[in-house]
Amino acid sequence: MADDEIDYNIVFPDAATSERHWQGTKEPVVVLLGWAGCKDKHLSKYSSIYNEQGCVTVRYTAPLKAVFVSESFGFKELSGTAQKLLDVLYDYEVENSPVFFHVFSNGGFMLYRYAVELLRDSERFRQLRVVGAVLDSGPGGANVRGAVRALAATLGPRVHPALWCVLAALFAATVFVLRVVLYPVTKYVHRHHYDAMRDGPPRWPQLFLYSRADRVIRHTDVEDMTAALSAKGLPVESEDFGSSAHVSHFREFPARYTQRCRDFLVSCVAGGEEAEGRGRRQRRNVQTQ
Repeated sequence: MADDEIDYNIVFPDAATSERHWQGTKEPVVVLLGWAGCKDKHLSKYSSIYNEQGCVTVRYTAPLKAVFVSESFGFKELSGTAQKLLDVLYDYEVENSPVFFHVFSNGGFMLYRYAVELLRDSERFRQLRVVGAVLDSGPGGANVRGAVRALAATLGPRVHPALWCVLAALFAATVFVLRVVLYPVTKYVHRHHYDAMRDGPPRWPQLFLYSRADRVIRHTDVEDMTAALSAKGLPVESEDFGSSAHVSHFREFPARYTQRCRDFLVSCVAGGEEAEGRGRRQRRNVQTQ
């Protein structure tokens, strides 16, 4: 389903499936943020993991221009997109349900970064109850070679080889100048998403799924991020799939991937309910004093 501004898809589970898994409690809403160039038919395979678990799912993939052009040049185009996505939860009246993110590569991570900032800084969105997030094949730091490989994988054989060489050279030069050479200055205008989320991470649990065989996102970037979050005392888990390529862990290890995501979702929802219960008890105690 789509509205006039952003092209997203939302799927509601049947009542019987929802009741079987969540037994009268509000079913979670899982927001899936696709990788750059991701087709919805591919993202829908991931959403089925959660639909079969009785969850509502919202699928969205940012436009290529926003990921590779606007954000690379420091225009925060995806900040407004993140706000519209969070508005969808209110449009369908599921804002009181537990919210869970499933984020893919840097294309999805850019959107996730802005959503995290809105959930922290906006009085309206601060009311949403996010319980956790899965991050697949990301995030990656400033990596020119990986960025070019991501662009190559996205464009594929559709671009003539000669034109591709020109585009790759221009893109690599832009990324190198803005994100490496000038970054000590440009970071005050537009911080790299990796740095912003390392220094201002969310408080909810996060599961990082990655692979040492990934040629787009360096495994060391993911491991450095998890180490930084652990050092801050934040709940973080990770799993190295070892041999699978970029955003291919589900394709290579479907059963293992599915079970890992579902188990993490269930634990996050349970943890969120416990925290909410403690909050209600504390508020009652304050009111009776």
